[in-house]
Amino acid sequence: MNDYNFGNYIYKLRIQAGLSQSELGAYLGVTNKAVSKWEVGKAKPGVDTIRKLAALFGVSVDELLKKRNGAKAVEVTKIVITGGPCAGKSTAMSWVQNAFTQMGYTVLFVPETATELITGGVAPWTCGSNSEYQQCQFRLQLEKENVFEYAAKTMNATKVLIVCDRGALDNKAYMDNLEFTQVLEFLGTNEIELRDNYDAVFHLVTAAKGAEEFYTTANNAARTETVEEAAAIDDKLISAWTGHPHFRVIDNTTNFKDKMSRLIAEISSFLGEPEPFEVERKFLIEYPDIKWLDSLTNCQRIEIIQTYLKSDRDEEVRVRQRGFEGHYIYFQTIKRKVSEIKRVEIERRLSESEYIRLLMNADTTRRQIRKDRYCLTYENQYFEIDVYPFWDDKAIVEIELCDENAEITFPNQIKVIKEVTSDESFKNASLALR
Repeated sequence: MNDYNFGNYIYKLRIQAGLSQSELGAYLGVTNKAVSKWEVGKAKPGVDTIRKLAALFGVSVDELLKKRNGAKAVEVTKIVITGGPCAGKSTAMSWVQNAFTQMGYTVLFVPETATELITGGVAPWTCGSNSEYQQCQFRLQLEKENVFEYAAKTMNATKVLIVCDRGALDNKAYMDNLEFTQVLEFLGTNEIELRDNYDAVFHLVTAAKGAEEFYTTANNAARTETVEEAAAIDDKLISAWTGHPHFRVIDNTTNFKDKMSRLIAEISSFLGEPEPFEVERKFLIEYPDIKWLDSLTNCQRIEIIQTYLKSDRDEEVRVRQRGFEGHYIYFQTIKRKVSEIKRVEIERRLSESEYIRLLMNADTTRRQIRKDRYCLTYENQYFEIDVYPFWDDKAIVEIELCDENAEITFPNQIKVIKEVTSDESFKNASLALR
C-alpha cells in the first residue's frame, strides 16, 4: 500500500527548498527515480538518507523518522492573548477553548505569569528592584512556554494551539528603557526574538477605554490599577507589541459577547479555518513624515529585505528577512490569488541557514525589494507603511482585515492618494521588476 502522507511531506519539503527531483537526488547520492518513488509512496529512504534529508531541509531526524514510520506530525501554533486590565482575557480563554476544540485543536493554556508570581509573594515590591522582579518573570514565562511546546510535540494530536495568557513582551509595559535593556542582557536575547517568537498576538482593549462602567478590580487579586492607570497600561502594551508580523487589536465598540466573537473570528482567520485567507487593502499615500512616525510610541520601524523565488505561474513564493539593528527573523511565504482582495497565504518561519539556502533559488528577473516598514497602531487598527528607497514622493500603506467590508480610519497625517489594492503595478512583485 502506497504511503502518500510521507511522499507528500517529502514533496512539500523539496518544493519549499526550490529543488527538482534530480537536484535532490544528486545531493543525496540517489537517482531522480528514487526520489520519485518516495514522493508517490512506492518506497522510503533509509536511515542514512533520512539524516541527509533532515540536514538539508532543516528538520529533525526524529520528525522525519516519525513521518516515514507513519506517525502523525504535530502542528503546533503558539499565540498570545493580551490586553489591558479588565479586558476580558479570562472569559476569552473559555471561548477559545470551546471554539477551537470543536475545530479539532488540542488547546493548551500557559497561565499568566505575573498573577502566579504576585499571588505567590514574588512582586516588584518584594524583590530587590523592579528589574530583578522582571528578570524572574521573564525567565519563568519563557521556561513555561518551552515546557508547553515540548509537551505539545509529544501529544497524540495533529493540531495543537498553545495560548499564552500574556506573552513575554507584556512585561515591557511595566519597565523603563534601562530596566528593559538590563533584562535583555540578563536573558542574552533581543527584543525582536522575544516579540516575534509567537505566531500571532491578539490584544483585548481594557474596559477602561470605551466600557468604563464595566471596569473592576474585584475579579483579580493582582489588579490594583485605577481606570486612568489601566488605560495608560493598555496603550503601553499595544506599543510593546507593535511591530509583530501578525498583531490584532479587539476594541470595545461592540458589546462584550460580540467582542469575544470578534476575537474568535480573528484567531480563526489567522489559523486558516476553514482556509488561510488574507484580506488586505493597499493605498498609495504621499511620502510620510518620518520624524513624526519615529516620534510615536505606537509605531515601530522594521527593516525588510524581500526576495522572490522561482515558482509556478499561479503562485507567488518569496522569502523575507525582517528585523531591526542587526536582529532578524526569516520567513517563506506562498500566496495564491482567490479574488482581487483575497488570497490564500501560507507562511512559515525559517532558520537563517534555510533562508540562505532558499536564496539560491532566487528569481533573477526580479530585484530584491528593500524597504523600511513602519508598523503603526491607530484607532485599534494595524497599519503597515512601506517606505522604499527608490521613491521620495510617495509610499504604500497596507492593512489586513478580518472583514473585507470593515471601515478604515487613517491618521490625519497620512495623505491618501488613491487605493491600489487591485493595481498590479503597485504590488511588490511588480515593483521588483523595475
